[in-house]
Parts: sequence; C-alpha cells; structure tokens
Amino acid sequence: MISARTPVQDNDQWTGADLTREEIHTVGVQHHGGGKIASRWRLADLVVLGLVGAAVAAIVSFAREFRAPYLPAIQIDLAPRALPHYVLYSLVRGVSALAISYLFAFGFGLAAASSRAAERVLLPLIDILQSIPVLGFLPGLVLGLVAIFPGRNTGLELAAILMIFTAQAWNLALSFYQSLISVPEPLREACRLSGWRRWETFRRLEVPAAAQGLIWNGMLSMAGGWFFLMVNESFQLGNHDFRLPGIGSYMSVAVERGDRGAMVLAILAMIAMIVAVDRLFWRPLVVWGQRFRLDDSAGEALETNWLLELVLRSRWRRRTGAIRRSAVRTANLIIRPIQAPLKALPLPTPYGHGATARRVLVYLLIAALGAGAVWGLVQLVRLVLDVAPPEWHAIMIAAGLTFLRVIVAVVVGTAWALPAGIVIGRSPRLGHALQPVIQIVASFPAPMLFPLVALGLGALAVPFGSTAVVLLVLSSQWYILFNVIAAVASAPPQLAEAADIFGLRGAARWRGLYLPAAFPGLVTGWITAAGGAWNGTIIAEYLQAGGTLHATTGLGSLISEATAQANFPLLTGGVVVMSAIVVTWNRLVWRPLAHLAQTRFGTTQ
Repeated sequence: MISARTPVQDNDQWTGADLTREEIHTVGVQHHGGGKIASRWRLADLVVLGLVGAAVAAIVSFAREFRAPYLPAIQIDLAPRALPHYVLYSLVRGVSALAISYLFAFGFGLAAASSRAAERVLLPLIDILQSIPVLGFLPGLVLGLVAIFPGRNTGLELAAILMIFTAQAWNLALSFYQSLISVPEPLREACRLSGWRRWETFRRLEVPAAAQGLIWNGMLSMAGGWFFLMVNESFQLGNHDFRLPGIGSYMSVAVERGDRGAMVLAILAMIAMIVAVDRLFWRPLVVWGQRFRLDDSAGEALETNWLLELVLRSRWRRRTGAIRRSAVRTANLIIRPIQAPLKALPLPTPYGHGATARRVLVYLLIAALGAGAVWGLVQLVRLVLDVAPPEWHAIMIAAGLTFLRVIVAVVVGTAWALPAGIVIGRSPRLGHALQPVIQIVASFPAPMLFPLVALGLGALAVPFGSTAVVLLVLSSQWYILFNVIAAVASAPPQLAEAADIFGLRGAARWRGLYLPAAFPGLVTGWITAAGGAWNGTIIAEYLQAGGTLHATTGLGSLISEATAQANFPLLTGGVVVMSAIVVTWNRLVWRPLAHLAQTRFGTTQ
C-alpha cells in the first residue's frame, strides 16, 4: 500500500498538533523546556518566511525583465556584480519550464494511459519529439512568439522557456505514463468501491504512486534544461542576434571575447546555483517523496532532512493548509447550487454517461492533434522539397560522420562508467560518499566547459574532429554511470549471498553477478547517453571558443550553421535525417536490447 508518513512524526513525537498558537507563545516560555519549543517554532517560521520572500523577489525581478521593451540583443555585462542577477533569471526560466513540463506530463500520462487509441498516437509522437534537437524547435518558436508579442521581451522569454521545456518534458511524461499503467488494479478497484471521483483518484492514488519517479526524473530534467542554456539564451537566427540576460548568455559572450576570467566566474556561479537548488529544493523533495511508497516498507526508518523538518514544523504550513481548506469550502458553496440545475438539464444521449463523455473528449483531442500533425507534415514536406540534391549529399555525409562520433563517444563513456558504476553501486558506503559529488558534476551543463576543453586540446594540436568526440563523451557519460550505479545498488542481496556460497571471486564474480546485474541499467544508460550525444553534436561540432569559430563536418555542425544563416530548408532536412536515424536506431537496436535486459536479466524474472 502507499505509505504516507511524515518524517517529523517518525523522528520526533512532538509535532505541535497538540498545542495552539497562543499556547505555544504563552506556555512555551513558562513550561519547562518550552523555550526550546518556542525557539524551534521561531526558527522554522523564519526559514519559511525567508524562502517565500526570496521566491517572491525572484519572480518580481524576472517579471520586470519579462515585460521589458524588446531588444533582440541585450548588452551583457561581464562584471562579477552582474552575475547574481543573471543566475537568478536563468534559474527562474528553468523552474518555469519544469513546472510546464510537469503539467504536460500529467496531461500526456492520463491521456495515454486511459485510451488505447491515444496511446497508439502519443507514444510514437513522444519518440519523435525527443529525437528532435533544440535547434529544430528554435526558429518556429522564436519568430512566432516575437511576432505575437511585438515591442516586449515577452515573446523572446516565452521562446527561451519553451525551448528549455523541450529538453525537460519527455522523460517526465514517459515516467508518469509508466507509473499509471503500473498501479495495481486492486488499488484502483478500492478507489472505485470507496466512491472516489476521477480527480480524487488522480490526487490521492496516481500522483502519490508516481511521486518518486517524478521527483528523480525532475532532477534529470532540470539537468537537461541546463545543458542547452547557452543556446537558449544566446543564439543567432539569420541577421538577428537574439540574446537574453542570463548565465548562459554571460558565458556565451565571455567565450566570444575570449575572457577566461569571466568563463571561470560563470562556471563557479553555475556550480553554486546547482548546489543551492539541490540542497534547498531537490534534497527535501526526495526525502518528502519517501512518504509515498507502493510497498510494504511502512516499518522502515525514513531518511530525514533538516530543511523539510523546519518547514513541516512551521506555522506557515498550517496556515497554508487552513487557507486551502477554506478555499475548497468556498468553492463548494459556489459550485453546488449551480450543479443541481445542470444535472436536471436534458443532455444528449452521447454525453449522458461520464465515461462516454471522457471518451468523446479523447477522440476530439486525437482529432485535433491529427489535424495539427497533417498541417505540420504538409509544411515539412514543402521545406524538404526545397533542399537541393547537393545539399542532400552533404547531409548524408555529415550524418555518417556524426553517427560514428556518437557511437565512439558511447563506447568510450562505457569503458570507464561501467566498471566505475559497478564499484560504486556494490559499496553502499562509497555510493553514499560519492553520490552528491557525482550528482552535482552530472547536473553541470557540459557545454559551459566545451570552450575551455576545446582551447586546451587545440593547444595540444588535437584536430577538432577528435575534440568533438571528447566533448560528446562529456555530454553522455553520466547517463551510463548513474544508471549502472542504480542497477547494481538495487540488485537483491540474495544474489551476492548466492555468489558467496558458490565461491565466485574475481573475474568470475564480475561475469556471473555484477555484469548481469548492471546490464538493465547499462542498456538504459546507452539509450539516454546516445540521445544526449546526438543533441550534444549541435554544440560539440560547431563551437565558438577564444573568439574563433571551431567547426567540423557533421550533422550537428550543419544544423547549427543552417540556423545561423536562417536556411530553413537545409535546417529541416538536417533535423529530419537526425530524427530518422535516432528513431530507427531506437527501434532496431535499443528496444531489442531493452527487451533482452528485462526478460533475461531483470530481477523480477
């Protein structure tokens, strides 16, 4: 069953529920030990007040920039004093995109899990969308939104947020869908017997069941959004140089001017932001997510977090709950008088039953998506037909070279990440010590290191084609490492006991225990690493470093150059070929390997 326990209640018998506010202020000082309780309340309230105040100040500051007069290329100040504001703006964009990604994941998951027809359409659509690089979305989003909001930065800001969304949404959507179809049927039957409405089932069963997957995939999505931060905030489209204030554009300008001091400051600021977000947001959220477990671990001790405990003890939390309950009661008072007359209205037969109405809405949604897909396909064919035969020849050569670089990058990343992941995964103490470091390093946007790596390898006379492979390794290796660690760490301990009984040591133990245990995670790591490498080619093959443009023949370089020149037919041709390669490779190679990993090496078999 889903466990919904509060860490505070597990670790501290006193929760404040037995005292009113007045009693805490009066008795808390007089009663023996009450000073400690009162000080605990004051500290919790101050922490929550500070966090809320900081969030409000960040939103207000960003809102001013959001409504600022439209300037295609804002002047970026490389002085250190400007960095805090730029970091703030980038952080708000990333969080806004993540919020939109969660809403999209909920809608996608519910639609795909509740209708076979929707599932057949939406799953292949996600497969295609996640194979399109960010520059494939860029021209349409920027030109369209800037035209809709003339004279203001609103359109450009929305375009940047939505481009970050395209790097965050897909894995969240698939995670929520997988969680929905994995909810045990007895729990759903219990919800129906309890008379829960659809919204109540969604809120009290489906979201809690998916909570841990949504949290961990949210962390990966945030890291994915940082990956293209420099492109999202500073890019060229034809004769237009679009630039927004942010840490990505700060780094981009520093690279263009060859200011290594500013580059180092940008990297340090990015590290500070990642650490702060991890400590103040993700870590408390991970601990809070332990309350929702679809297992029988209700008696196990839960991990705690100091910030989460302070928030749970604060009066602000209780006041927020009271406000929410008051709002629900007020809404019911308004809605209930309206519901009775509406229920008495004679409705057409197709809408007389809730299930039929939902089915009709799903069909209407599919029809709307189908109409949009047909229109988009027509526009796509028009652009593809404008690609000249010599350009197709260049696209195919570039695609072949990029494909080889991606494969080499995945192989090189596997060569060190597989053994390192096994060593870390089989040692809980080592994993606990290294996990925060690995997580921070993996969350850091590799493209911000690309210029420094390229300059360093260029000083050693390494060809840029080989440098591009190194950059792709930086883009993809962490996916393999994380998934291997997770797979080995989650292997049943009985397997290690069996290996001890049979006397497996050294290489035999690796072949008989560790490699089979790691294989499911390794396949997942290969899939995500290859996707990260394909997207990384956009920057790795076409890079500004030290005031000089470094480029090598490849599909990523071709797409980047076509975007800079506003050559939309060539851009479309490159994106179509890249998407076709990624989708075909997924179907022919990754999916059979994933099936093999699940059926032969899965721990449930």
